[in-house]
Amino acid sequence: MSVGTDAAVDEWQARLIGLSHSLHAEPEIAFDEHASVAKLAALMTEAGFDVTEGFCDLPTALLATYGDGDLTIGVCAEYDALPGIGHGCGHNIICASSAGAAIALRAAADRYGFRIALLGTPAEESGAGKQLMLERGAFDDVTVAMMAHPGATADTAGPGDSTQACSRFAVTFEGRPAHAAGAPWDGVNASDAAVVSQVAIGLLRQQTPPGYRIAGFVRSGGDKTNIIPERSVLEYEVRTPDATQLDALRRRVNACFEAGALATGASVEFRRTEPDYLDLRNDPWLIERYSGHLAAFGRTAVALPHGFAAASTDMGNVSHVVPSIHPMIGLRGVTAMPHTHEFAAETAGPAADEALLHAAKLLARTAADLAATPGRRAAYLARRRS
Repeated sequence: MSVGTDAAVDEWQARLIGLSHSLHAEPEIAFDEHASVAKLAALMTEAGFDVTEGFCDLPTALLATYGDGDLTIGVCAEYDALPGIGHGCGHNIICASSAGAAIALRAAADRYGFRIALLGTPAEESGAGKQLMLERGAFDDVTVAMMAHPGATADTAGPGDSTQACSRFAVTFEGRPAHAAGAPWDGVNASDAAVVSQVAIGLLRQQTPPGYRIAGFVRSGGDKTNIIPERSVLEYEVRTPDATQLDALRRRVNACFEAGALATGASVEFRRTEPDYLDLRNDPWLIERYSGHLAAFGRTAVALPHGFAAASTDMGNVSHVVPSIHPMIGLRGVTAMPHTHEFAAETAGPAADEALLHAAKLLARTAADLAATPGRRAAYLARRRS
């Protein structure tokens, strides 16, 4: 059901593409998306939404609402970029397509009596902005939540499609400095502790199950070659197919760091750098409705096994609380993978513009289907009240 939603996206096409391109030209990283959220706020105000900036006491979060009713359709907009790469994950497309879906739903909201809540969610790449917003009540009155994420070529839209759970943390080794030539035996080499740990992690990788991921880098490991390093800092992440496996992998990796400390005599300290990202749970009915509309746009969904996608998103956290969907919308003809300079170059190209318009229409159609189906609408409302 389109209820005029497709036509509304077409009417706003130039402004939506303009927003996407503007975000692409001025990328901002997590929690620093001040210009980006201002651009989104201006567009939603122009569309007649009530806009609250600095939502949930987060300076770069936003809430834009339209309509009234017992049903609230939440549409999530991301706009943070990657350090050094820019919009290599296509969040400019997400922001514009989510804005387009929300704008396109206005007529349906008037007809079927529901509320649209566009949630501007900062810091998806690092910081888990949606989890912070969950904790601060942003989704308390949201009945269902949705967004679409760009990817290379293929569309995915199945109940089993998921993302990995992810935990990120910093590791600090403290040793003792010494002159590297005059008295190296007096030192405790914190950099060596990092090296031992990374070797142990490299060996651990061969004995972790499929779908497990361990990644990290050394943030600091010394200052001069003639000083035994007294401090080293590493940032690491672990990922598993779902959140139930996350703690076990984290413990095994932490043991590798403890081994580095034991081998060198350094001390070690662990610090979580952000909330954990949970695995995504696509709502079966909503994703089926979304998938059913793909053919109208010449698209076909490729279903992935649960936990196959080697990526993580804080939309997973939302999906554990609110019935949600997070399908992948393919940039047709683009073969570069996200988080690369090559993909970033494509996210303001013709395939990206097409994808954002299709995603806006698909999300709006899915939301309108729910609003216009009394039994299903009642079931989701009851589910949120329980």
